[in-house]
Amino acid sequence: MKTNFINYLLLLFTTAVFSQAGHIMQGVGAVNMSMGGASTGQPLDISGALQWNPAAISAFDDKIIKLDVGLFFSSPELSSSLPPNMLWQPGDFGPGAPGSPAVYGTTEDDRGMSPMPALAMVWGKEGSKHTFGASAFGISGFGVTFPQETNLPMDMNGNPNPNWDPNNSNSINWPQAMNGFGHIESDYMLLQVGLSYAYEVTDKFSIGIQPNINYSALELAPNPTANPTMAGYPTTDKATAIGFGAQFGLFYDSGFGLKLGTSYKTAQKFAEFEFENTYLDNSSAKNNFQMDYPAIFSLGLGYSTGDVDLALDFRRVDYENTEGFIETGWTQTASVAGFGWDNISILSAGLQYKGINKLPLRFGYTYSSNPIPEEITFFNIPATAVIKNAYQFGFSYIVNDSWKVDAVYHYGDSNGSTEGQILSPFMASPANPLGAIPGSSISYEMTTSMIQFGISYTFNK
Repeated sequence: MKTNFINYLLLLFTTAVFSQAGHIMQGVGAVNMSMGGASTGQPLDISGALQWNPAAISAFDDKIIKLDVGLFFSSPELSSSLPPNMLWQPGDFGPGAPGSPAVYGTTEDDRGMSPMPALAMVWGKEGSKHTFGASAFGISGFGVTFPQETNLPMDMNGNPNPNWDPNNSNSINWPQAMNGFGHIESDYMLLQVGLSYAYEVTDKFSIGIQPNINYSALELAPNPTANPTMAGYPTTDKATAIGFGAQFGLFYDSGFGLKLGTSYKTAQKFAEFEFENTYLDNSSAKNNFQMDYPAIFSLGLGYSTGDVDLALDFRRVDYENTEGFIETGWTQTASVAGFGWDNISILSAGLQYKGINKLPLRFGYTYSSNPIPEEITFFNIPATAVIKNAYQFGFSYIVNDSWKVDAVYHYGDSNGSTEGQILSPFMASPANPLGAIPGSSISYEMTTSMIQFGISYTFNK
C-alpha cells in the first residue's frame, strides 16, 4: 500500500511540467505564479519562498502546508521550408532532385493539457530564530508532440504522389526514409525535493540553506543523441536520472516596507540518462547522455505599504557551463552533442492589492531572453518551449484564520518565431561545420495558458 502511494505521487508530479524561461518554470504555485515568479525579496507565500530564497521562509511564524494543482496547455507550431531543387528521394542524401518545387509546411502540436502540482510545508514559530521547510516541486520541463506529415511528395518506393501539395507539407516531419524526422515527441521533467532551513541572525536579517535531491526523466522520439544507422535515428524508452545540488539565500526586511533578497542555486548535477534505443528496423542499441540543471543567481526587491505589495526579481541562468547545454553540433557519428544554449536573463514583476476584504488580487509579468542561438535552432526542435513574455492574473480568498484558497490564470507567448536553417550531417564540411542547407528554414513558436488552484492550511497556534 505504501509503495503504491509513493508510485502515485511520482506519477502525479512527473506526468508533465513545461517551461516558461528556457526550460525553467517561472514560478511555483498559484500565488508565486500570479506575481510573475517574483518572491526572492517579497515572500508572499511559502511555495515562492521555498523555490527562490530559502532565507525568506523566516518571514513565516506559523506551521503552514500548501498544495497547488494546475492544468497547463501549450500550442507549439513547427514550420520548415526547402528551396527549389531540394526534394529528397527516399534514401537519397544528395543535394536534391533537379526541377523540384519549393516546399513549405507547418505542423501543430497535439499534446493537449497536462497537470502541474506543487507541495510545500513550513514550520515556523513566533519568537524563534529557526524556521524549517520542505517542498516537492516540478521545476523544469519541456515536451512536444508533432505528428508525422501525411502530405508526402511520394511513397516509400519513390513513386510520385499526384495529390501532393508542396505549399502544405512540412519536410521536417516527413518519414526518416525521406530525410525527415517523422513523428517527433519529447518528454522531459525534473522533480525537486528540498529541505530548507533559515536562521534569523537579527530580527531583520536571515540566512538560509536548502539541500536538494532531484529526479528527472527524459524520453525522445527520435533520439538525436544516439548514433543513426541506415534505418535512421532510434526511439528511446523513458530514461531517468538522480541529481543533487543546493541553494543558499539572504533575506533582509527593513521593518518599514522595504525588503531585499538574494539567492544562488548551484548547478544540479545528475547521473547520465541511459537510453534503450529501438530503430525502425527493430534493431536496438544503448547510449548515454547527461543533462544537468543550470545554476541560477536571483536578486529580489520587495516593498509593502498599506494595501499594496510590490515585488521585482532579476535572475541569471548559467546554461553555458551546464552539462548537456555546453556542447552542440554533430559528433563524428552524426549524433547531436547537446543543446548549445546561451545564458539567459529573467525579469519577474508582481503587484498584490489587498484593499478588498478577504480577496487580495495579484498581477504579474515575466520576461525571458531566448537561450537558443539562430544557427542551432534545428537541434532544439524537441525543446521549443521558450516563452518571452508571460502575463498572470490571480487572487486568493481567505476563508478564515486557517484556510486560504488561491487561483491564477497564465498566458505566455514566444513573441515570434525562433528561426534558423535546416542542418544535415551529410552536408557538413570545414566551411559548413553544421551542414546548413542554403535557402532552407526551420522555425517554431508557441503560446501557453494555464489555470492553477491552491489551498493552504495554517495550523492553529
